[in-house]
Amino acid sequence: MLVVGELINASRKAIGEAIKAQDAEYIKQVAKDEYEAGAHFIDVNAGVFVGKEAEYLQWLVKNVQEAVDAPCCIDSPDPKAIEAALSVHKGIAMINSISLEKERYDALVPIVAGTDLKVVALCMSDEGMPETMDARLRIAEKLIDGLVKNNVALENIYVDPLVQPVSTNSTFAVEFINSVEAIMTRFKGVHTICGLSNVSYGLPVRKFMNHAFAIMAIGKGLDALIINPLDKMMMASLVTAETLAGRDDYCVNYLKAYRNKQFDFLG
Repeated sequence: MLVVGELINASRKAIGEAIKAQDAEYIKQVAKDEYEAGAHFIDVNAGVFVGKEAEYLQWLVKNVQEAVDAPCCIDSPDPKAIEAALSVHKGIAMINSISLEKERYDALVPIVAGTDLKVVALCMSDEGMPETMDARLRIAEKLIDGLVKNNVALENIYVDPLVQPVSTNSTFAVEFINSVEAIMTRFKGVHTICGLSNVSYGLPVRKFMNHAFAIMAIGKGLDALIINPLDKMMMASLVTAETLAGRDDYCVNYLKAYRNKQFDFLG
């Protein structure tokens, strides 16, 4: 399971204030906390700073990679901001994200074409967010075909079928996890990824629902998540779900997590 730490996002008040104040030590500490908790990529987002996004995104990448030996997930739809961040990035970054929306697609394909960059491909088009599995699959197929034709390797594509809140439609969670299964079955070699929290929007006890949803999605093949890695219950749930889904031969990862005291919070 690939984990992208989601905490360095300027929409979060403390992070936004730290970016504005150029408080590098605060950003570095958050990056360290995420990395030590198990994040493989550190998401960086400066989208709220209109006119300064490229400058701040570049600053975030520099500071994160000074703090931890991990690549960044560069979270922006703006090609100029992405290019600025990539110019200082060490190693292979993840780009979050491209979609089938024409303006966004045309702007980002030249950046990722022929590279080893990891690419999050959102199942979204100019017609908006799809609500059914079939609609998601149509978009996913076009995105995957387009990226492959532009020399992006299948294993570098992370399809995000897009999570929508079950509070607005009781079928949205089922449609999502069925989409994950269909994508992983039809497009061998690609990955699936998502941010979880939208599924529980507008409902009480959101964290519990997010955990349950993650376990269901992993059972259908989901193999990457954008989450808060400091959530110990979530991280323990992920390794357990992968073991139960048959993706942990001889329970090696589960036992490693146990030896690393990943379950100690349970008492």
